[in-house]
Amino acid sequence: MSMRRTATRLIAGLVGLAVAGVAGAYAATVLFGGIGGDPQTQLTTAVDPQLIQRGQYIAAAGDCAACHTAPGGKPFAGGLAIATPIGAVYTTNITPDKATGIGNYSYGDFERAVRRGATPEHSLYPAMPFPSYARVSDTDLQALYAYFKYGVPPVAQPDKAADIPWPLSMRWPLTYWRWLFAPGIPAARVAASDDAGRDRGAYLVESLGHCGACHTPRGLALQEKALTDRDGADYLAGGLVDDYVANDLRGDPMTGLGSWSADDIVQFLKTGRNADTAAFGGMTDVVEHSTRYMADADLHAIAQYLKSLPARRQDGFAYAPAAGAALAAGDVSARGALDYLNNCAACHLSSGRGYVSTFPALAGNPVVNAADPSSLISIVLHGGSEVATDATPARFAMPPFGERLSDQEIADVVTFIRSRWGNNAPSVTPEQVAKIRAAPHAPISPYPAGDPRAAEQAAAADR
Repeated sequence: MSMRRTATRLIAGLVGLAVAGVAGAYAATVLFGGIGGDPQTQLTTAVDPQLIQRGQYIAAAGDCAACHTAPGGKPFAGGLAIATPIGAVYTTNITPDKATGIGNYSYGDFERAVRRGATPEHSLYPAMPFPSYARVSDTDLQALYAYFKYGVPPVAQPDKAADIPWPLSMRWPLTYWRWLFAPGIPAARVAASDDAGRDRGAYLVESLGHCGACHTPRGLALQEKALTDRDGADYLAGGLVDDYVANDLRGDPMTGLGSWSADDIVQFLKTGRNADTAAFGGMTDVVEHSTRYMADADLHAIAQYLKSLPARRQDGFAYAPAAGAALAAGDVSARGALDYLNNCAACHLSSGRGYVSTFPALAGNPVVNAADPSSLISIVLHGGSEVATDATPARFAMPPFGERLSDQEIADVVTFIRSRWGNNAPSVTPEQVAKIRAAPHAPISPYPAGDPRAAEQAAAADR
C-alpha cells in the first residue's frame, strides 16, 4: 500500500511539475515575447504613385499573390489552404479591408507580421515565410506596406481558422519556435561581397523570393535547416512540398542546376520552361504570380547567385542512346518499356529528349534524377499543366495516368525513366506510388489564375 501511495504521489508530482512548467512557459511568452519592433511605428516615407508602384513590384517579387489568393478568389483576400504535417493552415486576407483585412494595421503592425511572424492578434504559423522576410530591407518593406494599404482594393472576407487540432493549435509556443529558428532583424542582412550582381541575387533569393522555404530541407521542428548559403550546404539543397520535390538549386550536375547556364535559369523563371524542363507543382504559381513580372536585371542577378552555389555532388550526366534505339526498334522487353512507349513516347520521344520548350526532356532532367521520386510519381498520377506567359502563351498539359495505370505499372514506368538514356536514379516501388496516390491532392487546373472556372473546379473537388 505504501508503494502504491508513493507511486501516486510521484505521478501527481510529475503532473504538477508539467502543469507548472507549461504555465511558466506561457507566462514567459506573455511577459518576454521577444517579438521586437514597435507596433506604433508609422510609415515615414511619403506615399505617392511611384512608391505604390514600387510596392507592387515588391509584392510580385515576394510572390504574395500565390499564397494569399485562393483559386477563383479575389486578389490577396486569402483562403488558400496550406498543407502542413499537423493540419491545414489558411492564408489570411491582406487587403486593406478594416474589418477582415489589414486596413487597421500601422506600419509597425505590418513590419512585425512580415518580418517577425506576429500580428496584433497572435503569432503566425511558419507557413508564413517570415524567417526569409526578416531580410527584406526597410525601403522595400515600406513600399510593400504602401501598396497593400493604398494600392490594393479592400475585400470583405473573414479569415478561416486553421484545421489543426488542439493542443497543437495553441499559438503561444510559436514564440519559442521564433526564438530558436527565426533570425533577429538586425542580423538578418545579406552579406556584402565585391560583386553587386551576386549580392542583389542573394538578397532576392534569401529574402523576398523566400526560395529556401520550399527548396531547403526541414528539420524535426519543421524549420529550414539553413536560411542562407552561409549556413551550410543544406541551403537550397531540395525540399518536399505537397508530394513534389522542390529541386536542388545548387550546382549538382545531375540533380541541381549544374548543367544549366545562367540564361537557362532566366528563361525558366521568365517563361516557366526551357530546353530541359518545365515548371510543375508549386513552381507554376511562382512563375504565374511572381518571376514572370520581374525585371530582366533581377532575374539575371538571381541566376548569377544560384550559379555561384557549389555542388554537393559532382556526378555528371552523359547521354546513352541505347534505350532510345531499342524503343525505336520496337524492343519493349525491359520492364516498364511498353508502358512508356504506349503512354509517354508520343510527347517525350523514344530518345527521352522531348520537344524543346514544349514537352520536357526526360534524359538528364534533374527532376527525373532526384533521389526522391515523389515529383515524378505525382506528375504521372495527377498530370500537370504548364504556365502560359506573354512569351509562351501556349499552355501545354500532361494528362493524369492514375486511373489508367496501376501502382505497379506506374512504379515500372517511372523506374524505366529513371534508369535510361544516362539517368541514374533509384528504382521505385508500388508502395511509394500507393502512398502518394492516397494523399489528398488538389486537381491540376488548366485555367489561368483569376479565371472563375478555377474556382468551379476547386469547389467540385471539395464535394
